[in-house]
Amino acid sequence: MKIVKVIYTAKADYVAQNQQNIHKVMSDLQALAHDGIFYHVCLGSDGKTFTHTAFFKEDANQQVLSDLPSFQAFQHQLKASGPEAPPAQDHMTLVGTSRNIF
Repeated sequence: MKIVKVIYTAKADYVAQNQQNIHKVMSDLQALAHDGIFYHVCLGSDGKTFTHTAFFKEDANQQVLSDLPSFQAFQHQLKASGPEAPPAQDHMTLVGTSRNIF
């Protein structure tokens, strides 16, 4: 299993667009129904810091997400928006869970 967490702070005037882009990615992932990807995004209490956490059953599953046109557009637009704090990536190890992800 591979777990990737990404945190960044968007500019206040970009938050709504970023949320729309995230919803498009999620819609595409739901339609794809890939059993090797569990991905979620949370918005912090400041209303502009996003935390993305992606669980991949196998390393190769990460490429499925990366190849989605909606995900590529999301990444491109986020970078072009000039976030207050740029994306910082962390690779994590699962210690425990309340239910099986895969």
